[in-house]
Amino acid sequence: MASSGPLPDLAAAAERQRGRRLPHVSVHVMAGFVALLSLLPLGFVVWVTYDVGWDTVRALVFRDRVGGLLINTALLEATSIPACVALAVSLAWLTERTDLPFARFWSWMAVAPLAVPAFVHSYAWISLVPGMRGLSSATFVSVLAYYPFLYLPVAAALRRLDPAIEDAAASLGLGPWRVFFRAILPQLKLAIGGGALLIALHLLSEYGLYVMIRFDTFATAIVDQFQSAYNSPAANMLGGVLILCCLLLMGGESLWRGSERYARVGAGAARPAQRRRLGTYQVPALLLAAGTALLALGVPCYTLMRWLWLGGLDIWKAGPLGNAFVQTIALALAGGMLSTLAAAPMAWLSVRAPGRLQRALEACHYYVGSLPGVVVALALVSITVRLILPLYQTFATLLVAYVLLFLPRAMVGLRASLAQAPVELERAAMALGRTPGQAVRQVTFRLAAPGAAASVALVALGITNELTATLMLAPNGVETLATRFWSLTSEIDYLAAAPYAVMMVVLSLPLTLALHAQSKRTAGQ
Repeated sequence: MASSGPLPDLAAAAERQRGRRLPHVSVHVMAGFVALLSLLPLGFVVWVTYDVGWDTVRALVFRDRVGGLLINTALLEATSIPACVALAVSLAWLTERTDLPFARFWSWMAVAPLAVPAFVHSYAWISLVPGMRGLSSATFVSVLAYYPFLYLPVAAALRRLDPAIEDAAASLGLGPWRVFFRAILPQLKLAIGGGALLIALHLLSEYGLYVMIRFDTFATAIVDQFQSAYNSPAANMLGGVLILCCLLLMGGESLWRGSERYARVGAGAARPAQRRRLGTYQVPALLLAAGTALLALGVPCYTLMRWLWLGGLDIWKAGPLGNAFVQTIALALAGGMLSTLAAAPMAWLSVRAPGRLQRALEACHYYVGSLPGVVVALALVSITVRLILPLYQTFATLLVAYVLLFLPRAMVGLRASLAQAPVELERAAMALGRTPGQAVRQVTFRLAAPGAAASVALVALGITNELTATLMLAPNGVETLATRFWSLTSEIDYLAAAPYAVMMVVLSLPLTLALHAQSKRTAGQ
């Protein structure tokens, strides 16, 4: 019995380390620095507003041009989001809860359009139908490009939903349609609200899609103003209005979410939900799934293959294409690793030291991801031109923009992996002589390495398809696949642009399919 003495000593030593030696202060400092960095775009707009004076602000904001952009934005959001909700919920219900033939295949097809950048969608449709212009065309292409952002969370919610809810509603005499609208649809409220917010923010920030469709939005107006006059107060004021639109959308989603309880006590029913028979509706359901896949995926693939066929081997210019591919990969990997490193302190705090300060810092990390790339780029351009000119159009500034834009993406995967690393292992490592920093690096982050790798990949794929910030901040001579594609399409050289679009899709498709597979694994499928 005497030989058991070291174990209590070890436990006591670990207990003494608890809360006292964990590096909360130093990690708070690092997370606070990143939070301050993320506030730069918002702080800059506030400072410029104060600097130019109220008379200038009133002259630049309260004018017909801004009113027209607001009307365009409101119409685009009002037409695109309901259409996305209707299409995504319908497809999710058909693939997850009915006997739709080849449901797994149609589920993959519903997600695959995410691999095609939005501006490539517009490129494909403009190539096929050159006369596409205005709000109706912008809404049509936007729905095809962005509805998968709603399909993924709604389908995941349907997989996790307890089928006993439907059984209880049916036992009360409700028919299938009333069961769906009274019992199922309210349970999808959070998924619909989150997906709709994501789509709404993308609609605000998208540039390439609407330039090709010739539909004016705040993003297109800001880039046009920036290209005509660097550091223009008009562009900065438009950026301020765009930030207000983002904040209003986020507030609206919070009100929509409300405070209702969606969880239940207990594990729920372990059995899978019974798939409903479509009967005579099977053919219309198949037509909906196949038609959506044809429009959202078939048309881009057909257009790209057509241009590749017409161009032949001559359009595969190894020099420019290889240079753009290498620079894209280099920027994507560097931005992915930097974003993950920047997110690491906040991810660790959110798991190990939750509290009011942590929530405030975390909100700063997440809010910046809702800002359009054009606003972040505009703020960094103006700051570097006014204060630190040597950093203007350098790799450092471009990488800072990537970190700000994709910080929330890095947070998601990293935080989930850190949560699965037991805190007791950190304390045991410190009890054995490791410093707090060594314990976190050698134990916790080693266990969280798969999540960190996933975060790097997720950010890297986002950078691969990023356009506006790269156009505004990239050093001279630096061209990514996205910017090279854009320059060629701007010259109406659709043949030469096709290989760059294909390479972007090839790089994006694996992660898109991996995200879909991960959502199924989470639901135990």
